[in-house]
This record gives sequence, C-alpha cells and structure tokens, in this order.
Amino acid sequence: MGKSETRNKEKMKKTFVLALCIVMLSFSCSKKEQSEASTPEPSPVLPENAQAISLLGEVLYSAEPSEAALEKHAEAKLNYEQEPDNPDALIWYGRRTAYLGKYREAIEIYTKGIKKFPEDVRILRHRGHRYISIREFDKAIKDFEQAATLIAGKEDKIEPDGMPNAQNIPVSSLHTNIWYHLGLAYYLKNDLKNALRVYRKGIKASQNDDMLVATTHWLYMTLRLHGREDEAKEALQPIHNKMNVIENIAYFRLCLFYKGELTLENLTDQEFSSIMNAAVAYGIGNWYFYNGDKEKAKEIFQKLLGQKGWASFGYIAAESDFVREFR
Repeated sequence: MGKSETRNKEKMKKTFVLALCIVMLSFSCSKKEQSEASTPEPSPVLPENAQAISLLGEVLYSAEPSEAALEKHAEAKLNYEQEPDNPDALIWYGRRTAYLGKYREAIEIYTKGIKKFPEDVRILRHRGHRYISIREFDKAIKDFEQAATLIAGKEDKIEPDGMPNAQNIPVSSLHTNIWYHLGLAYYLKNDLKNALRVYRKGIKASQNDDMLVATTHWLYMTLRLHGREDEAKEALQPIHNKMNVIENIAYFRLCLFYKGELTLENLTDQEFSSIMNAAVAYGIGNWYFYNGDKEKAKEIFQKLLGQKGWASFGYIAAESDFVREFR
C-alpha cells in the first residue's frame, strides 16, 4: 500500500471520527435541551414557615392548626412509622400534614411515596392537589395527566373523606377527583381549551349529584368564558332543585343561580367569610365578568382576596383572574 493511499485512509478515518463526535455532541445537547424543557420550574425560595407566594407576589403563611388537627396528624404519622410499606398509611400521613396547612411538607411525603409506590395513582392525585394549593400549576398538571393515563380502563373507587360531611357519606371518587383537579389546574392557567376537554370527562365520570354539580359549575364558567353561551345553558340541563346534594351546596346554589332558579339576593345572603362562600363569591364575580360588568367583578375579587382562606379554589381562581385582568 502506497504512502498516499495510507494518508487518504487516515484522513478518512479522522473525518469519520470527527463527524461521529459532532453527531454525539449534537445528540447530547438535544437530550439536555429536551430534559431541561420537560423539567418543571423550581419552587421559589421562601421565608421560614411560608408555604407559597401568591400570584400577586405575597408570601403566604398558614394559620395555626387546631388541637384536634394536630392530634389526628400525630396519629397518622405514628401509623405510617409503624407501617412504612403501607401506601394507605403514607397517604393519610400526607393528607393530615396538608390539613395542618403544611402543604410543602405534604408534597415531600407524597414525593417519597411516588418513588416507593410508583403504581399507586392515588399518591399522584394528592400531590397534584397540593401543587395547586401552592400555585405550582404546571407541576399539578403533570401529576394529574400522568394519573389520568394510569386510571384508563380501570374501575373507579370512592375516596374516603378526611373532613367528613354532615352525613358522613363520601361523595368523591378517585377518577372524578383526578378529572376535577386537572380541569381546575388548566382553568387556573387560563388554558380554557384543555379545561373544557377535561371537565367533559369529569361530567361523564361523575357518580353522584355532588360531583355532578361541582364539575358542572366549572364547566359552565369555562364555556361562558369561551363565549359559548348556548353550550353553557345546555350543560346546566341535568341540574334541578330536587337533587340530592350532600356536600357541594355552594356549587349547587351557583348552578341554580346560573339557570335562573335562584336570585342573586338569595345567593348572597351571607358574608363571603368561609371557604364555601369563597366559591360563591368567585362564581358571582366571574358571572359579572363574562356578562360584561368587569368593574363589579374586580370589586368582588378584591373583597374575596381580602379574606382568609388562600388555599381555597375560589380564592386561587380570583387571584388568577385578578392578576390577568386587572393588574
């Protein structure tokens, strides 16, 4: 073999190696970019004991829990420590922690649970809920979309209540909770297209009047904000004043108001001072908004945001709307 031919082969070899390196580098960068793009934004750095930063930029702290809540939390923690391989014990430990207002600590518990019990969709559902509480909607959506995938084709199950209603009858299920909270997370991001898609699935999954009125309330508002008034009226057709609603009275009253079967005066006969009334206050403020009276909507949202209960869905929705429309 001549020197010229040898040099040509060596040159071709070097060229091939260089090209291979470029391809590998390009692939590595692409994978890194994809990874970074799919990684949710990091949580904000907070002062000690703070739980979140509101969409208005305010640092949020939880109120002091009751003695009863502390006792139930201690019991749940002990149960989990005695049965660390029991997913039910972990879930209740996380729930009781969240009921103390320690949402970030609850998220940490659920995150450990997801690693330990990756097939248990319930843990994803509860973590997603608490991501909504601390205003990290993208993370909530990611959890609920994964949960929605995992429940496909599987039987629905009633979920036990952490705070039982007056009749001590649980009204929500795993599937309806996933659809309901996923729709809410999209709604809070003003992604009305996806919110509408998800709420329609939630309506189909609803097993009782409580979940039907709750989901219909958000579906109706989503359609009205879309400008689809006829479809919104159609969504209210299954709602009537003889329904057996045990827990979601606020959403039931709002749906009757939307239908014209309850007056505004009847709906606002109490001050907006509780979590239930936060839902009513937001529903009324939004009703003024999509009916063209934005100043009245702003006034109601401001009043609501001056109250306590920043973890309630009505409060968070008012916060989201106020920032988007009036800041």
